Amino acid sequence: MFGSSWRSGLTSTPIKQTLSQRIPLVAIVGRPNVGKSTLFNRLIGKRKAITHSSAGVTRDPVRSLWKYQDKEAFLVDTGGIRTEKVLPLDQLVIRKSLKTLEEADCIILLTSIEGITGEDEELLEDLRPFTHKVLLAVNKVDTEKRETLLGEFFTLGFGEPIPISAAHGRNCEELTERVFAFLAQNGKFQDLKHNSGTQEEVSLTLAVLGKPNTGKSTLVNRLLGKEVSIVSDIPGTTRDVVEDLFLFEGKKIRIFDTAGIRRKARVREDVEYYSVHRALEGIREADVIFLLIDATEGLAEQDKKIAAQVVKKGRGIILAVNKWDTVRGGKRAFREMEDRIRFQFPVLDFAPIVPISAKTGFNVETLLKTAFSLKEQLKTRIETSALNRALAQWVEKNPPPQVGKKKYKVRFITQVRASPIRFVLFVNRKEGFPGFYIGYIRNKLREEFHLPSVPIEIELKSRGSSS
Repeated sequence: MFGSSWRSGLTSTPIKQTLSQRIPLVAIVGRPNVGKSTLFNRLIGKRKAITHSSAGVTRDPVRSLWKYQDKEAFLVDTGGIRTEKVLPLDQLVIRKSLKTLEEADCIILLTSIEGITGEDEELLEDLRPFTHKVLLAVNKVDTEKRETLLGEFFTLGFGEPIPISAAHGRNCEELTERVFAFLAQNGKFQDLKHNSGTQEEVSLTLAVLGKPNTGKSTLVNRLLGKEVSIVSDIPGTTRDVVEDLFLFEGKKIRIFDTAGIRRKARVREDVEYYSVHRALEGIREADVIFLLIDATEGLAEQDKKIAAQVVKKGRGIILAVNKWDTVRGGKRAFREMEDRIRFQFPVLDFAPIVPISAKTGFNVETLLKTAFSLKEQLKTRIETSALNRALAQWVEKNPPPQVGKKKYKVRFITQVRASPIRFVLFVNRKEGFPGFYIGYIRNKLREEFHLPSVPIEIELKSRGSSS
């Protein structure tokens, strides 16, 4: 189906302008381990950013839509800005956090009632150019009694401090009201009719999965037309799930960039464990998964395990063979790669394989069009009468086998769900029903009802005599 698509490509220009450029952006900033991720999770109402006692866990700015009354904004949890700029990865995190501050419409400066540290003071100086859009929040004010310790924070030059407890939710509603009032007063919602940039329906939700260093963040940055995820040769750079929106052919797409999923034996840090868990959670939220495979390495055992999870959840999956710009041989090389993948993992014989280059943009448009095709297939609903007319023909042409003295009969079929696609097949006996015949029915469903590229689940139920 996709064997001839290797030749169609893109220039290295971005796909479309990201929608987030039209939606107010609110950034939470503070020194490492001051509670930014805890506050982020509290405000959006779910555990999305990873919280941990170790400093510097958040690397990419973690972004999520934040809703309050009839308004929406993007809330961003930035990586902690360290004063010790020792490691190259720390420097990338710092640069990314500072760039987010420049783009933000409002900045929540998070400090701690435990006192102003040297790192706080350096950060305060970095924020002086942005004083006009900073709201100061003081964390860990768990009781009214602790508010008596706020004195030194009034002298920082960022207005009246808001005492909060991110862990317990104290005064977080007041903080939310202050932020959205600030955005409204500064006209950040003026050009959005009821904030229509976010309220119109998302046409497609994508998640990008794969091993570390397969190019997931490079692909996401290309689709968004800007650098949202940190790109580095250091394995495990992305830890949190990075979320954003972009437009393609006038349709709004939501996308998640997930942490690279390594073999369980190599996941030593508990932080990385939570990263992998968040990545797998992204499967549940997505319509279609891009499983990125390194063209220079081919399909690995870990890729198979990821794909098995996707199939189990009934989501669409595209095997995106990345770094194709480094492969010689053109169409012949693609056929060889396709044959290897089909041989190694026959359970994914239905999944489209698309060679791409996230770096140059080659075939990225084909990748998106394929994703929309899968979404349409996943929405398919088939009338029960049409299903059973077709089933009668299939059974007449190729009846179920007799195993020993056991006769197997197919009675009835009905579709019970779309997105994911599930059928219930009623038979005279479930026990020992031949698996190959279920495969036969599945293949006929694909052929007859135009479902070539998505997972199909068939559940057996007993009905009628077992004779």
